[in-house]
Amino acid sequence: MGDSRFARTVVFLCAHGEEGAMGLVVNKEADNISFDDLLDQLGIEESTITALPVHNGGPVETGRGFVLHSHDYFQDGSIEVTDSVAMTATVEILRSIAEGGGPRKRLLALGYAGWAEGQLESEIQANGWLIADADDDILFSFDLDLKWTQALAALGVDPAALSGAAGQA
Repeated sequence: MGDSRFARTVVFLCAHGEEGAMGLVVNKEADNISFDDLLDQLGIEESTITALPVHNGGPVETGRGFVLHSHDYFQDGSIEVTDSVAMTATVEILRSIAEGGGPRKRLLALGYAGWAEGQLESEIQANGWLIADADDDILFSFDLDLKWTQALAALGVDPAALSGAAGQA
């Protein structure tokens, strides 16, 4: 992948269809913003949650927030992504989390990764991405540095065997 923004990146694909695809980067923390900062910007009262990382979900619409979460929380506006993961992009979920409620498992991301029609398929065909099944343990892990190697291990890939160079035989 020639785009340095996606180097050693794990993307959780949330939607894929004829019009394109949308996913969230789940292993990169956002620079210069904390959960408390975000709550302040939204006018939400002080949080009882002290350690909720804010992820850099991707380069598109970086001011827009998304929460990937377990199915124990579902509201109007929540979208089922997998059998065990939903996505909600409302202020109400942030308010619920700040009050000590909300979903048991959660990942907050600002921005997203987006692909136009056929773009992701072309990148996959050019070996720009490796594809693994969704794994909730990797997705909701707090160890961001390990997510990439865990995702590769799930595919049986040794990171040392990967090369950024391509060629023809």
